[in-house]
Amino acid sequence: MSTQDKIKTMIQENKVMLFMKGDRKFPQCGFSGMACQILDHIEASYTTNNVLEDNNIREGIKEFSNWPTIPQLYINGEFVGGADIMREMFESGELKKLIDQIG
Repeated sequence: MSTQDKIKTMIQENKVMLFMKGDRKFPQCGFSGMACQILDHIEASYTTNNVLEDNNIREGIKEFSNWPTIPQLYINGEFVGGADIMREMFESGELKKLIDQIG
């Protein structure tokens, strides 16, 4: 399976998928930590992938989304954005609404 296929499968199999540095218990960068804090605060059920464990995923996700930074959030198979977009959507209440819609 190609790296792009692996990424696509992870996104399809998880309603809320966060590609990050580290994991939710031990984020390895401030932006990934903030992303987890936001998702935890709105009580989202989400899956993470530690891109530091697989450089092919780390580089492949940037190509997949055409987005240069990590973390990256996907909801219902759609790319939502990175940490700054997540923060803006959290502050406006839009992210909670999106999460609530998927149950």
